[in-house]
Amino acid sequence: MKKKHLVVLSGAGVSADSGLETFRDSEGLWAKYRIEDVCTPEALEKNPGLVLKFYNERRRQLLGVVPNEGHFVIAELENYFDVDIITQNIDDLHERAGSSRVLHLHGELLKCRSMKDPSFIGAANGDINIGDTCPMGGQLRPHVVFFGEDVPEMERAEEIIHTADILVIVGTSLAVYPAAGLVRYVPGNADIYVVDPSEITLSGADVTYIRERSVTGMPKLLKLLIRTI
Repeated sequence: MKKKHLVVLSGAGVSADSGLETFRDSEGLWAKYRIEDVCTPEALEKNPGLVLKFYNERRRQLLGVVPNEGHFVIAELENYFDVDIITQNIDDLHERAGSSRVLHLHGELLKCRSMKDPSFIGAANGDINIGDTCPMGGQLRPHVVFFGEDVPEMERAEEIIHTADILVIVGTSLAVYPAAGLVRYVPGNADIYVVDPSEITLSGADVTYIRERSVTGMPKLLKLLIRTI
């Protein structure tokens, strides 16, 4: 029997359970910087050294954490469904947990790209510094979508979600656009599940809520989904 197409739309709450800070955190790494100074194209042009420093710190933090139970349960869904993950996260924790099809809407922290050659995307497993260049001589920058930049993978994400039989929204309050607008592309007959402690309310009769963090809510959702097969 053909597996149902299950699409996971994941956000920062999934990775927060592994200890990664989010930009809404009032302490830690994000408290030391203003978003306008490190997460915009204007910041990169004005003070590239500071932007690189900020993302170098985030990259080091990422390399010091591991996937949590939420990530592993999401990967386990592939045993029962045809799974695509559309994530707002720039970490690689879904991949490390074993998920095989992950679309990163906002880029990937462990990759870099050239400010001169748009076609160049390379690995970034360590720091990126001023003077690090692509083969054409362009300064390298994080392969991350800054606030105010286009989201190149949006069209692909819309295509994926448009064919979903089941949509799982986890670890996101759907406050960041354009990613939050993806729910508009879900087929009307799809079953929707929301795993998040925030008071998200979606229109539609077939929405099931688990008002918990990913690390505890996803195991409960897995049991619920298996019973529907």
